Amino acid sequence: MKRKMLATIALSTALLLTAAGCGGAKEENAGSSSPTNTSTSESPAATNYSIGISQYAPHPSLDATKEGFLAALKDAGIVEGENLKIDDNNAQGESSNNLSIAQKFGSEKFDLVLGIATPSALALADNVKDKPVLFAAVTDPLDAQIVSDLDKPGGNITGASDSNPAAITQLMDFIAENFSTVKSVGVVINEGESNSVIMAKQAETALAAHDIKLVKAPVTNTSEVQQAAQSLVGRADAIYITLDNTVVSAVDAIIKVAADNKLPFFSSDRDTVEAGAFATVGFKYYDHGYQVGQMAVDILKNGKNPGDMKITIPDKLDLILNLKAAEAFGITVTDAMKEKVQDKENNIIQ
Repeated sequence: MKRKMLATIALSTALLLTAAGCGGAKEENAGSSSPTNTSTSESPAATNYSIGISQYAPHPSLDATKEGFLAALKDAGIVEGENLKIDDNNAQGESSNNLSIAQKFGSEKFDLVLGIATPSALALADNVKDKPVLFAAVTDPLDAQIVSDLDKPGGNITGASDSNPAAITQLMDFIAENFSTVKSVGVVINEGESNSVIMAKQAETALAAHDIKLVKAPVTNTSEVQQAAQSLVGRADAIYITLDNTVVSAVDAIIKVAADNKLPFFSSDRDTVEAGAFATVGFKYYDHGYQVGQMAVDILKNGKNPGDMKITIPDKLDLILNLKAAEAFGITVTDAMKEKVQDKENNIIQ
């Protein structure tokens, strides 16, 4: 009887131990399955991205474009150093460098590549065919033959133009209305940049409506900009520059010539006004880059096809004045000028 009781106890103990062992195994599996499930459900957040950036030249507008682009990615959870690797390249305004960067991007693996400025965008369009291509700071993607349709560019490329022809017309109208002594406007220009040629032509047409002539001072590289600006003294009553990468890279030389000779100096971008030009009709390049960054997010996270994404243009234009620069150029800023500025708090620079 005692033996039977002991046997029963032993059997019960074994069953309890077996049950405990099974329970422990089940709990361990549940614990290990939870991270696995979590990892699966959060896989999009854990995705690592790689982006190649080709910027044609260093200057404030293009730098701000890139800054805005990266900010949009960061706001969407794509952060450099965490889940984003950037291959950042600057061609320093050299065509050979620009081509080498594009060829490298075409042969390496990236989730997306970005071209900042027309030459960079064009080189990427020609050399990168197997991955999404975005562009920014391109004046006329149709004329540059980067795309053939603004509403549905097709293929693997899309982006944003930084030019609204209305901005040029409004700036030329502003000059005509407020500077009665200006009968000719000089433009320092690299005619090797198609974007510069297009904008200069638009300015010439707008000025002609007011019987004002456009006088060109051509350059081929940044070292010629100062001499070109000086050549306009006595030939032009004011100076204007387009979104010309070569010229903007040496804009300080133009500012000095204009100030020394009391010539009103107008530009095509806000950053150059902040640097010392008097006025423009424009927008913030940071916002322009941010818009392209949002397009990148749509491609990377939402699987959008670049070829189906409409090319955008700036639609929030405003007159921007630099009052300190006005003093340097001998300009009296009137109340009528200031009244043309919509956002006076941000676009009248003291």
